[in-house]
Amino acid sequence: MRIAGLVQDSIVDGPGLRFSVFTQGCAHACEGCHNPETHDFAGGTEMTPESVIAAMLSNPLTDGVTLSGGDPFYQAADCALIARAAHERGLDVWAYTGWTFEELLKLAETDEGKRALLEETDVLVDGPFILAQRTLSLPWRGSRNQRLLDVKASLAAGRAIEKE
Repeated sequence: MRIAGLVQDSIVDGPGLRFSVFTQGCAHACEGCHNPETHDFAGGTEMTPESVIAAMLSNPLTDGVTLSGGDPFYQAADCALIARAAHERGLDVWAYTGWTFEELLKLAETDEGKRALLEETDVLVDGPFILAQRTLSLPWRGSRNQRLLDVKASLAAGRAIEKE
């Protein structure tokens, strides 16, 4: 898989001390994106999911894992392996995506990797970053259109359920 970067002890990508995985590759091309260097699918560094998992498990203080990017759903099968390993260690999993939950559900009908990653995600921050809706007042989101979703409840209901 292609990785833009790994960050130990992030406090800005979800609650607690997080291990953040910045995947390489994104075609959403949101104006004002704060990680434009992650857009090129050929950029970053080649890593195996196992090496990312080893880095994730090297810190006993980690509370959770955040998959960001780029967009982790472009490398969904590999990210699902990382998320599954996180769950096996009792860590929660957050994922950021430029797709909406509804779009991902549709894509997951024919893409097992996307379905697997959705099923291994606890909280999804969905939707493109929209510069005109930029905000610093909503925790964990960059623009007002983005939602913080409880994925397990959303999958069970077949519709987006926002996290309380």
